[in-house]
Amino acid sequence: MSRSGLSRAADQLLAAALIGVAGCTTVPTRQSVADRTPARVPAPAARPELARSVAGAGKSVLNRSPSAAIVRKPQGSAESADHIRLVRSDEDSPVASVIPAEDVTPPSPGSAADLDSDPAVHADYTFSLSEVLSLADSQNPNVALARERINEAYARVERAEVMWLPSLRAGLNYNHHEGAIQDVAGKVFKTSRSAFYGGMGANGYGAASPTVPGLVAQFHLTDAIFQPKIAGHQASSRQFGATAARNDILRDAAVAYLELVRAEHGVAIAREARDHTLKLATLTREYAQTGQGLRADERRMEAEVAARQDQLVTRQETVRVASARLAQLLHADPSALITSGEPFVLPLDVLTADETPAEFVATGLSRRPELAEQKHLVCEAVERLRREKFAPLVPSVLLGMSYGGMGGGLGSSIVNTSDRWDADAVAFWEVRNLGFGERAARNESSSAVRQAQMRELALLDRVAREVTESHTQVTQRQQRIEIAKRGIEAAEQSYTLNQDRIQNGQGLPIEVLQAIQALATARRNYLDAVVDYNVAQFELCRAIGWFVEA
Repeated sequence: MSRSGLSRAADQLLAAALIGVAGCTTVPTRQSVADRTPARVPAPAARPELARSVAGAGKSVLNRSPSAAIVRKPQGSAESADHIRLVRSDEDSPVASVIPAEDVTPPSPGSAADLDSDPAVHADYTFSLSEVLSLADSQNPNVALARERINEAYARVERAEVMWLPSLRAGLNYNHHEGAIQDVAGKVFKTSRSAFYGGMGANGYGAASPTVPGLVAQFHLTDAIFQPKIAGHQASSRQFGATAARNDILRDAAVAYLELVRAEHGVAIAREARDHTLKLATLTREYAQTGQGLRADERRMEAEVAARQDQLVTRQETVRVASARLAQLLHADPSALITSGEPFVLPLDVLTADETPAEFVATGLSRRPELAEQKHLVCEAVERLRREKFAPLVPSVLLGMSYGGMGGGLGSSIVNTSDRWDADAVAFWEVRNLGFGERAARNESSSAVRQAQMRELALLDRVAREVTESHTQVTQRQQRIEIAKRGIEAAEQSYTLNQDRIQNGQGLPIEVLQAIQALATARRNYLDAVVDYNVAQFELCRAIGWFVEA
């Protein structure tokens, strides 16, 4: 997409946003609290029925909201060139590997059997991608927090809408006076008196109305007019913010799951390379003992075996670290080992990238919840500015009514008790700080509007960049997969030819070492290419607001 085209798309959306700002009067559709509050789902430790193994290729990985039936594995047999077979360290312990189907060789533990403790064998839970997304959506505390903030915002809407309604008060008071007092004529004299009041309101004595009215409404009319709109836009922004938080968590959960798959298959690659190196070390040692090889080559192979064993331990550590990170997103016990159980590493068919980057950018600009959230924040700032503009022209209101019984007398006696009813209606206008305060308040609100609009512009640029970046990663990483396939084919042929040459007595065993290293590197490149491609797919989904429910 050209820069001019991108600028036009951004300018069009900005124009639409500014038009919306000019008419920010729509109050958001309200939901019941029950509809907005997510149901609490037990942690995985309380849901053993979710633990299962993935059935293999050719079935839908996602089967329910929030991303129903859009991630699919390619159809075909396990012998397909696009498929990756399963390597087993024993009959009961499957280890996911990126070894192509035509080169499945049961590894020989040899002298490193102590390093063959596969984390998948001791897994507490095995989750599919669909289950991970479902658990993240229902159990992640950040998603729950974002949804709960919606409830708080709508409570503020409710409070703003009833601002003009009066409050009820009831109470009583006792007043006693001793000494000098002044009458209405200005004469000062000494007296002793008492007064009692009880009923709707409190602190009522003498001729004035009770200072605490029984039925009271005190508010600024501008607040009664504008606060419901301000609170409404706050609530709408919270709704879209919760959707954005949910999208981020779903993306994070998908990426964490894919990183777990990468780690598990990395263990299999490291184990295969270790086993090949062990066999080669044994052969090199036999050549050295018979004088056909060098002792230096034997020691070199011992060092290589140690390096491969270290890589295997490191990969096994990565599996447990990836499991703990995924458990955090699922609000699960991080000490419980989670595995994917994926026997194949395959490019996921999340969405197609056939459209141009400009079309994806247009989709992202129209669907990203962050943009809708920011638009409502702009509208909120506009309503606050309107409130400040009308504030000096609209009065504050005080309405009060009290009814109760009052009595009093000289000294401490309470006599002459009778009913008392008072009503007050007050309206007053205020110009804060001789007008300077009004100007400062309007300037502050105007600046808040401009800041919100600038944040919206920055967000437009960020969304366009994220969509373009993710689209580029999807297309480029798809090419990496094809290149990595060819690399595996060449590395396998090199390894086979070198083995045949050594078996025919045409060289030394150590000459196969480079082929083993190249094969392990090629397998890791393929694994990284596929996982990185799948990660880019979910990044693109999040960038265009794909997780937003219709």
